[in-house]
Amino acid sequence: MKSSNSTSAFGKMLCSVFGHRYRTSKKITPHITEYRCKVCNCETTTTVSGKLDVLTPELKEINQTLADFYRRRHSLQTVA
Repeated sequence: MKSSNSTSAFGKMLCSVFGHRYRTSKKITPHITEYRCKVCNCETTTTVSGKLDVLTPELKEINQTLADFYRRRHSLQTVA
């Protein structure tokens, strides 16, 4: 049985050679999305400029706050 570290290292090596295979993991707003690599499980998110950036704990918190704000704003617009 392989450890998760060796699998992760192998996945990172594959991604460094062939590139990541991103899948959408969370839709924050229509313009901001979080992605996770299918092979090495690295997480990225779209920035304000539309580029991908590594998902840090700070960006995770920002995305969660933005998702809550977006959800509240659009739920109020449909009621009013």
